[in-house]
Amino acid sequence: MSKGKVYITGGGCGEADLITLRGAYALRQADCVVCDDLIDKRLLGFAPENAEAVYVGKRMGKHSETQEAINDILVKKALEGKTVVRLKGGDSFVFGRGSEEAEALSRNNIPFEIIPGISSCIAVPELAGIPVTHRRVSRSFHVITAHTAEDIPDGYFGKYAALDGTLVFLMGLNRLKRLTDELMDGGLSADTPAAVISKGGSSEQRTVRERLADIAKAVEKENITAPAVIIVGETAALNYSKTLESSLDGISVTVTGTRGLVDKLAKKIYALGGSAYPLPVVKISEYEDNARFDRALENISDYSYIALTSANGADIFLDHMKRLNIDVRRLSGLKIAVVGRPTGERLKSAGIIPDLVPDTYTVEALGRLLAENVKNGERVLILRAEQGSVILNKILDGSGIEYDDINIYDTLPCADRASDKTISSDFLTFASGSGVRAFFGSGYTVSHRTKIVCIGDVTAEELLKIQTVNRENIFIADSFTADGMIEKIERLTKNEKIQKTSQQ
Repeated sequence: MSKGKVYITGGGCGEADLITLRGAYALRQADCVVCDDLIDKRLLGFAPENAEAVYVGKRMGKHSETQEAINDILVKKALEGKTVVRLKGGDSFVFGRGSEEAEALSRNNIPFEIIPGISSCIAVPELAGIPVTHRRVSRSFHVITAHTAEDIPDGYFGKYAALDGTLVFLMGLNRLKRLTDELMDGGLSADTPAAVISKGGSSEQRTVRERLADIAKAVEKENITAPAVIIVGETAALNYSKTLESSLDGISVTVTGTRGLVDKLAKKIYALGGSAYPLPVVKISEYEDNARFDRALENISDYSYIALTSANGADIFLDHMKRLNIDVRRLSGLKIAVVGRPTGERLKSAGIIPDLVPDTYTVEALGRLLAENVKNGERVLILRAEQGSVILNKILDGSGIEYDDINIYDTLPCADRASDKTISSDFLTFASGSGVRAFFGSGYTVSHRTKIVCIGDVTAEELLKIQTVNRENIFIADSFTADGMIEKIERLTKNEKIQKTSQQ
């Protein structure tokens, strides 16, 4: 077996969208991802579903692999012929020990590449509105680790008081009082501006600003937790926090569904200022050997209507037509009925305009619309997922309509790589009953505070079967679409902000 290769990749700080494009590209071709504890676990969503995830810790106070063990893992996986992404928080070469991993790979003649990441030493202060340099205030900045493998001798921090410019300390929250005392002993004024930023770049980011003499006490009072970045210097008094207001500022949303759906919703949530946590829990599995489907398309003129109940079904229908080399002109004279706008949009992209779209985007509404329009002697071809709602069949049977109901794909649970099974975001979305079953079947739980938004009544009914869910926190989109779920989240967020304002 030929040797594999390793990409030592900086994952950026805070949320997943702060990774570089090059880092995301590397993850997309990974066979194995070896990741630290502090990286945003959503980054694993960039990797193929069958990619192996190896957690190696590297966080104070928690069990973690030694650096030597991590080096051995990288070598072992690469010698198995795998493409390995070593995913590290921030940048691999800024107190990330990436150089030691590169040396280990070199000793074993394993090809590797370094992919830079956005470092917390610059980005976290920046996201809190603090520049590390400013032409009139600070023309340099110095990045210092407050955590080393050896004991830090007395007076260690005091020597940095003589430096000009901004001081940025990483991994120093548990030594903050000692750090500030030694800086003042070294000559820094007690009135020097200082700031501590906790969980920078995430929806939980918190910033405390005080003068140097009081910052440790203020941080303790505010119960600030690690990871945190400490800023000391005149720029810490500046505040260029964002003034652009968005509807989902400070709101976190966990999005479930297929990878395509969660990516689509995540982009919309980010655009509205929110924090999206994509959680692909289901995948579409098209039936490869489907003789009934083949015969139906080859004899498409036997039907008067084609009914499609999902955008996924529309995609598979169009792809299968191409695979069988069936000219789209053979659909001439047939009418197309779809369950909703998203399904219709998929067909429109191929130049096919649906004839029937119910006002309410449900299978029941689609069945009633067909019952009103299909004439005696006309036959309907239904193409949909396994375990489709029987209500469509009941309506057509009750109207005496002839039809062929063909399952063309199934919705299956995705491989689960999450280490934390508790969802505590502000919102959680479900777009299908199969997504609900896969989510809870994988062992996930939902915090009491999390509001759950469902795409429609059928999905909500599946959710109500889960005994541990807070019924008061279940909401249904006003329009049964992905956009409808986003709109519901915006409306609930706005109402909550109004209530908080009125109570103040």
